Amino acid sequence: MTTVVAIYTGQGLAEPMKTVFTEVLPDCRLINIIDDSLIADVVKAKQVTPAVTRRLLRYYEIAAEMGADAILNTCSSVGEIVELGRQVVDIPIVRIDEPMASTAVKQYARIGVIATLPSTLQPTVRLLQDQAQQLGREIVIVDGLADGAYDALVNGSPQQHDQLILETAIRLKPQVDAFVLAQGSMARMERNLADATGLPVFSSPRLGVEAVKQALSETAS
Repeated sequence: MTTVVAIYTGQGLAEPMKTVFTEVLPDCRLINIIDDSLIADVVKAKQVTPAVTRRLLRYYEIAAEMGADAILNTCSSVGEIVELGRQVVDIPIVRIDEPMASTAVKQYARIGVIATLPSTLQPTVRLLQDQAQQLGREIVIVDGLADGAYDALVNGSPQQHDQLILETAIRLKPQVDAFVLAQGSMARMERNLADATGLPVFSSPRLGVEAVKQALSETAS
């Protein structure tokens, strides 16, 4: 049986991702590694620290030791560490937001990035810029921080979290052709934002798992 290890920096995304894996890769053995100190340290330092980088690289090694055929890095705040991880282990590591960024850049020139954490906003902007450069595309990125939304979610106010994201999308709408949701935990807002703004909205979980499936297929062939 194929084994996939998903690495999380928080508690909230694991259960929704399990549902996506069941739909996209129903026959895989899914193992979760969850360390919520990672995102706490990133938020506190306002950047990815060397200690966070070392711990995440060690988790990649642990995943390989568990017999993983592929690893899914689920946190966009630490997504840039994936490039280092690919030098540490010899199994595919999928960055959850990379396929989302590629898909959005291929189709739209003015992209709004919505995030609830500053630590996620800039890595997502850089990822979109990198994808555009690789594809030879000219894009305009408008970043939107839903200030206070993350705190609302972790403090047990999901409705306030959702409302702040919605307000951010409506504010950005006149400047963009599509939206990218910087965090996987925001995926539940995808349909609501599309309905409210009339614009395409991209989130990372399903596209990320589909990329894992593709990586596994390429490895097996």
